[in-house]
Amino acid sequence: MLHPADVFTAVVAWLAVLAVCVAAVLLGQTARTAPPRRRRRRRSRAARIGLFVSLSGPWLAVLAGAAIGLVTGAWLAAAAGTACAIVLVALVGLALRPR
Repeated sequence: MLHPADVFTAVVAWLAVLAVCVAAVLLGQTARTAPPRRRRRRRSRAARIGLFVSLSGPWLAVLAGAAIGLVTGAWLAAAAGTACAIVLVALVGLALRPR
């Protein structure tokens, strides 16, 4: 049986992961809401992929991290890895779609 302090730490870690995820999604929203230009030109493939990664990637990383935590039982380590993955996904999406 788990010690209550371990459960509390894991819950707080996953709440922090959710906070990081919301921040990453808001960062992705800034990539989507760039000021409009006069000429409408088609977005490049990298820009479309970057937009998808910026908006959906953090949530997919949370789902993958939760699945890893469920399978392994190492909830605290999964939360730490998930937070790092969310930051990485947000940076990749920002690099592909900088506006």
